[in-house]
Amino acid sequence: MSNSSLLDRFAALDSAAVSDALDQLGLPAGVGGIRPVWGPAAVLGFAVTMALEPRAEGSAGAHIATTAVERSDDRSVIVVDNQGRTDVSCWGGILSLGAARRGVRGVVADGVCRDVAEARELGFPVFSRGSIPATARGRLRQRSTGEPVSVAGLTVEQGDVVVADETGLAVVPRARAEEVAEVAAAIVARERAIADEVRAGAPLSQAMHDARLAGDKEPAR
Repeated sequence: MSNSSLLDRFAALDSAAVSDALDQLGLPAGVGGIRPVWGPAAVLGFAVTMALEPRAEGSAGAHIATTAVERSDDRSVIVVDNQGRTDVSCWGGILSLGAARRGVRGVVADGVCRDVAEARELGFPVFSRGSIPATARGRLRQRSTGEPVSVAGLTVEQGDVVVADETGLAVVPRARAEEVAEVAAAIVARERAIADEVRAGAPLSQAMHDARLAGDKEPAR
């Protein structure tokens, strides 16, 4: 399956459905705490990973995130591991501009960002633990790009499928993505059928029994 076709399959799914599918397959479920910093937003794409660390003496190297932006395309979501720090920004307005111009779909940061208004004006989705004006200059440096990172306790590898929305974040290992998409689509179809019954007047206890929500076959009648 092509990368575009795979993303098309996930486009109809939200983080909750993907998390349920991950659960069903014994993979790490979705997490909370990382949310859009402006307005309702959702983002879906293949991870381009980047890890940061505290700045030490010596050269700072390339400006943080620039190499990740330059390796990204219109199917990418940049994933930033800043170890959950909330005392210094790990993403800002010029980075949002550069990423938006490359067609990047958004950024997911285990940390905080700044220049929220600039991201909003660009229509560029930024997910993080919040915002702060404190600059990364002199405080952070880039440790790696394209290597596995940890975000809110989830391991994210380059090319994994990232699904983030107002509910939370789910990360799908690339090798299991087609399987997860198939299971999640079945979950969505089942829950829509249950919702239709509730709207039609069925009692919740009848429509939402555990076996049905789990996808078990209905008992013989």
